[in-house]
Amino acid sequence: MQGILPGYGATHGDKLELASLTRRRFLQLTAGLAGAAVLADGALEACHPRVVRVEIPLARLPEAFDGFTIVQLSDFHYNRYEGAHIIRAAVEMANQLRPDLMVLTGDFVTLELFPDLLDTRRSTALDADPCARLLTPLRSPAGRFCVLGNHDVSCDGYLVTEILNFYNLPVLDNRAVPIERSGARLWIAGMDDYLNGDGDLDVALKGIPAGEPVVLLQHEPDVVKHTVKYPVDLQLSGHSHGGQVWFPGFGPLWLPPLGRKYPRGLYQLGALTLYTNVGLGTIRVPIRLNCPPEVTHITLRARKA
Repeated sequence: MQGILPGYGATHGDKLELASLTRRRFLQLTAGLAGAAVLADGALEACHPRVVRVEIPLARLPEAFDGFTIVQLSDFHYNRYEGAHIIRAAVEMANQLRPDLMVLTGDFVTLELFPDLLDTRRSTALDADPCARLLTPLRSPAGRFCVLGNHDVSCDGYLVTEILNFYNLPVLDNRAVPIERSGARLWIAGMDDYLNGDGDLDVALKGIPAGEPVVLLQHEPDVVKHTVKYPVDLQLSGHSHGGQVWFPGFGPLWLPPLGRKYPRGLYQLGALTLYTNVGLGTIRVPIRLNCPPEVTHITLRARKA
């Protein structure tokens, strides 16, 4: 009678087959443990924002604004199940940086995958209320300004705008406001979401005097292909999440439309500078890998002739 364990009557072939099964099972178990470790690391990384500091020289920036600081927060993706603790942490970090200006570049809420089937558009838009309450402690002497993202507009952009404005988080919907310092001006322009909204750069920049510097808030970074045709000095965007999961040497697993060419960090396109913030929240899966949540601290510099 043949045995089933080595040393108990098993044939040579049985031993080889058992060894092969054992090796395969070991590799499967190792791969499973490695995958679990990656998921655990990704979930942990998604909970801890970091400060990213960047200096940006602008050719048209007046000397009076040399050293002017901006904190950018983006892609909060608040929902009732997760996200509040990340936003609280980011707000505390932002206030500790004591910037001159705070800007929030969209996607305050997260639209469900099947919003029409689940009838969740209005309830999703209402998530902007608890999100806005978490953001109200933000403080900066030059104010705080917002633009909407594609998720905000897709659920109910008018309602999200109304909520943000109610909490004194002004939405720059195709309009610009000046910031004055020592007789000089810096314009902060906001463009409605380009992917699902009514973004109009001509309207947003209307009335800005020639020669005065402009910082544009626009949710989708790849819209810069249009922005470069206008007198805009700096575009601040989000949207891409940096891919959320970023593999060294390979890059992100997935990027959204209008967030694929300039997914994260600093880019120079002629006279225009673009910065893409990778965001605070997550979408679909609460994981980040090599792409932690970001609080961007920007220092503007007057470029010397």
